[in-house]
Amino acid sequence: MEELKLKITNSLKHIADTQSVNKTERYSEPEKRKIAGASKDFESMLTSMMLKSMTSSVEGFFGEDSYGGDYFDSIFTMELASKISEGNSLGIAQQIYQKVTGEKWDDSIMNPQQKVNFDDLRIQINQKNKLDAEQVNLGGSKVDKISPSNHSLKRLEKYEPVISKFADKFEVDKNLIRSIILAESAAKPDAVSTAKAKGLMQLMDGTAKEMGVKNSFDPVENIHGGTKYFTHLLRKYSGNIPLSLAAYNAGPGNVEKYNGIPPFDETKNYVNRVLGYYNYFNG
Repeated sequence: MEELKLKITNSLKHIADTQSVNKTERYSEPEKRKIAGASKDFESMLTSMMLKSMTSSVEGFFGEDSYGGDYFDSIFTMELASKISEGNSLGIAQQIYQKVTGEKWDDSIMNPQQKVNFDDLRIQINQKNKLDAEQVNLGGSKVDKISPSNHSLKRLEKYEPVISKFADKFEVDKNLIRSIILAESAAKPDAVSTAKAKGLMQLMDGTAKEMGVKNSFDPVENIHGGTKYFTHLLRKYSGNIPLSLAAYNAGPGNVEKYNGIPPFDETKNYVNRVLGYYNYFNG
């Protein structure tokens, strides 16, 4: 899917050209609040698209090399766009509101904040991450798509034949393996975690040995071992994908200890990130 590129010379042109409804029509206060809210949502969405377009050349706010950067970049962009919209920086919402109602925007309608507080924004993003993570349960709740960076996708392309080969061998969805690789290493075969997990699918030495992997930095061996291990977890947990992903990240012992996805922020965010990539690949 190609990233949407925006080229806007006059952000209000299309609004100005749009035929408005009868301005003499009266709206109740609740209706005005709904119109104002919808106008703000539209401005926030447009701002988010503009921010994403402007940062595309540097792979977003967090850069191409940050693990999980795609996930947090999406959240940060949406939150920042929302705050910019609340601050009346673009004035698009006000224009829409006036076109529809025939009345000038009154700040008392929405009581928007006048200034973006980045410290508060950072706290809100962290809280949102936790809430998003909590949505994952044993049944597999809906998770929004996460678009991988262009660089990580390009790296992933080199291993497509290997991924397909072992996904077919172990009868597992290749999009799951793709998503695990992106979440684990951003498709970098030489990646090493602080816990000494290695390679594309971040195999610990013990797991690698158990799966017959002699060199975790060899992409073919790593993908073979990682796919084999994840398939083992899928069988263990009766095909439950979120639970299997949690075990891949935190270990089966922790899944059994907590009788489900462990209450670790890292693990819950990891599950959401993999499922976000998975939803991206599945359209």
